[in-house]
This record gives sequence, structure tokens and C-alpha cells, in this order.
Amino acid sequence: MKRLLQAVLVLLLVSLALFVMLRIVPGNPVAVLMGEHANEATIERLTAELGLDQPIHVQFFRYLGGAIRGDFGTSYSLGKPVSQLMGAAFVNTLLLALAAALFAWIVGGLCGLLAAIRKNSIPDRLFMGFSLLGISMPVFMVAMILQYVFGYWLHWLPISGVSDWRSFILPAIALGWNSAGSIARLVRSTLADTLEDDYIDTARAKGLSETAVIWRHALRNTMLPTVTMMALQLSGLLSGAVITETVFSINGIGRLAVQAINGRDIPLLQGTVLFATALVIFGNLIADLLYKVLDPRTRREVKE
Repeated sequence: MKRLLQAVLVLLLVSLALFVMLRIVPGNPVAVLMGEHANEATIERLTAELGLDQPIHVQFFRYLGGAIRGDFGTSYSLGKPVSQLMGAAFVNTLLLALAAALFAWIVGGLCGLLAAIRKNSIPDRLFMGFSLLGISMPVFMVAMILQYVFGYWLHWLPISGVSDWRSFILPAIALGWNSAGSIARLVRSTLADTLEDDYIDTARAKGLSETAVIWRHALRNTMLPTVTMMALQLSGLLSGAVITETVFSINGIGRLAVQAINGRDIPLLQGTVLFATALVIFGNLIADLLYKVLDPRTRREVKE
């Protein structure tokens, strides 16, 4: 309950800060929307119709009341309800994030596992080099390399747009590579340290095979921080797909936010930023719950 109240408070503060910052930026968004040839009378009339001439605190509480009901206003540039636009865009963002998370979890987990088992060997260096490359390379660079190699040169996969499931393969790899590198390094370091603990030596002394020692004993401690990171990464992937969606021309929440910034579409920008914030907070809550489920000690601490 305490965590939920904190999440609501964070959302409220973010919405207030975002609302104030967008209102103190010089210039009239209606004038930007109408263009340089619009006359003053038209701009003033639309400003009054949109309620932008009212005091800022009145505008904020009116917006907050609508947001609680799921009404984030109407997009200035697209002329449609913001909630409707975000609902349609979220489908593509969700599919992209899930595909990227699946790639990151499988590839990162396997690389970290194999690197820990073959510590200080050639495979270990190769896998850790792969993870370092994924962490250090910008997403847009990975995306353009994938587009050129697999789309333009080999003609195996679509370069942009969404036509079928194959359209998500390259964007998922570009978005998930960084997360895969982080997971690989975490699994490798955690599992390598666990394999040197005394209880692992005891399990080996009892005659258990190396495979049984790893799967039955070592991975249990390794999964605790790894699952927590996975939950946090999923919310980050959902809210941080701006560059990937822009490069691959995917109509998702990230690309919608870019359109809102370019057109100074205040309702649309507020809605996308608050939505992304809510996803991150939700990911943190899920991570906390998973941590308590996987580690009984945290439940005992809470009771005490």
C-alpha cells in the first residue's frame, strides 16, 4: 500500500512539473499550429476555446480531473483524443518491447551462463565482448547497421514499417541488445561468484554432477537479481523505444511523442510522457513484488 501511494505521488508530481514546464515555454502553441499566416483574431479565438487563456492552476486541475477519468484531451495536430491515439500506438510499442525483452533475456541469459561456466576462457571473453559491445553502442547505430545488412544488403527482413511479425525482428534486436549485454554481465558475475561458495563445494562433494549443481543450486541465487533487472528492463523498453520506433518508422508511443514535440502538441506530449512514467513506476512495483516472492527473507523483514 505504501509503495502504491508513493507511485501515485510520483505521477502527480511528474504531471505537475511537465504541465508547468510546457506552459512557461515562450510562444503560443496555437500560433505554431496555425502557421505564420494565421491572423491574431483566429489565434485568440482558438486559444480561448482550448482554455489556454485561463490561469495555469485552473488549467492544471481541469487537466488532472480529465486524466483521472482517462481523458487526456484532444491532440492539437491530429484532431483526435489523446487516449485513442495512445491506445492504438501502444499495441505496436508493447509488441516491440516484448520481442526486445525476449531477445535480451534469452541471449543475455545464455551468454552469461556460458561465460560463467567457462570463466576466463575464450568463450568467456567473446561473450563478455559481445555484452560490452551491446552496452556501449548507441541504439540508432545498431538499428542502422541491422537495416543495412539484413534489409538493404541481404533483403531478408523489412527495413521499416509494420506489415507482419517479421517487421519486429530487427527493431527488437536493436532495442534489446543493450539489455542483453547488461543481463549477460550480471548473470556472469553473479553465477561465477556463486560457483565459488562453500555450499556449492558441498553439493559437488555429495556426488552431484556439474549440471545438477548449476541448475539446482547455483542458479537459484543468480535468478534473484536477474529477474529483478528483467522486470525493470521491460518497463524501460516499453517507455524508451523512441529512437527505435523513429528509425524503423513504427507507429508507437515513442514516435507519437516525437511527433508531439515537433508540432508542439501539448496534450499529446503530456499524455505520452505520463504514460511512459506510469510504465516505469509499474515496472518498479512488479520488480519489488518479484523480489519478495523469490526471496523469503524480505517477507520476514517486513513482518518483523
